[in-house]
Amino acid sequence: MTDRNRRLVYSTEPEPEPAPQPHPKLPPPRQQQVRVGLERKGRGGKSVSVITGVTAAPAELESLCKTLKNRLGAGGAVKGGIIEIQGDQRDKIVAILQEMGYQAKKAGG
Repeated sequence: MTDRNRRLVYSTEPEPEPAPQPHPKLPPPRQQQVRVGLERKGRGGKSVSVITGVTAAPAELESLCKTLKNRLGAGGAVKGGIIEIQGDQRDKIVAILQEMGYQAKKAGG
């Protein structure tokens, strides 16, 4: 009998449970090189402060974005692991991130 003609119809054996996946250790904020840049392209002439280099779970990125939006009084979002805050707020963002323990620097001109 060929393999394509055989198929399991019923089994009394339980399916094995998958092994738990270990969570990767994320570096603490002190060891993360965070860059705060400014983008204008493709945004209809509006400026957006872009924060890159933060390695965290998506929920933690959302939490950090929310904290920054509240402290700055501006809008923003997390897109593809990058935090975007409306307006040119680079100096304020760097100060807030350094206060939170990140190694933050202004990037670009």
